[in-house]
Amino acid sequence: MSPEMPGDGLELVAYELHRADGVELVPAARERNWMNSTHQRFANRCLPLLMANQAGWVVVSNARVRARWNGGASPDSVEFDYDDDATFRPTSHFGHGIITWSLPFLFRTPPGFNLLVRGPVNCPKHGIAALEGIVETDWAPATFTVNWKFTRRRVWATFERGEPVCLLVPQRRGELDAFVPKIVSIAAAPDELRGSYDAWRGGRRAFNEGLKHPGSPARQASWQKDYFRGKFPDGSSAPQHETRMQLRAFARLEEEICGWPSDSAAPDGGETP
Repeated sequence: MSPEMPGDGLELVAYELHRADGVELVPAARERNWMNSTHQRFANRCLPLLMANQAGWVVVSNARVRARWNGGASPDSVEFDYDDDATFRPTSHFGHGIITWSLPFLFRTPPGFNLLVRGPVNCPKHGIAALEGIVETDWAPATFTVNWKFTRRRVWATFERGEPVCLLVPQRRGELDAFVPKIVSIAAAPDELRGSYDAWRGGRRAFNEGLKHPGSPARQASWQKDYFRGKFPDGSSAPQHETRMQLRAFARLEEEICGWPSDSAAPDGGETP
């Protein structure tokens, strides 16, 4: 079986360039520790956050690594501290407080699809931020790198074992260009939309007012669940609604194909997104 044969869906293929034990490609998790730690887990009531959390596949670190930037522009301005068994670890290649992971994969998307490479969604990290890139992975024979940039000097940034270092999101090329953006007064909106919005706005105001009064229905409900449930203000259901994604796991196929190349060493650094 070839990984390029059409299946029952769009294929995202990761050609593994060398053995990198413990480097995993997995669907992004729905939950976040910081969201679970909020009062009564209230952050988990935000469906847009939950959906964004799981919208793609993550590359997971196989060891604990730390890095710190002294503020300089040269590559040696970053120091690292690795676990002894860290085989997948960042380097300072570009300087200016940027640390770089070289992925052990060459990705292929279907014709017309790019790959958005970004940091894990809703995973803030003190003193450092992920850089994003869009790569034409339907044709390019080059690998790409994952890069994070320090935003503060002399701060240790830690990536724990099992922590995602990037998120991969296929995007259809040219789709954004096809949109025709417009700003229109709500007064000119279709009657159904304007009426539904007015009902939602009125209900929201009443609910927030009710939260001020002990024993009120709003206090008992704690939060409005219409959007989470995909409901209009009149109780009818949205034509399409999802509360969870079902991304497929990567299936390993190389044993069925041709085994490993004789020079299965680490790849070159690749190109930055």
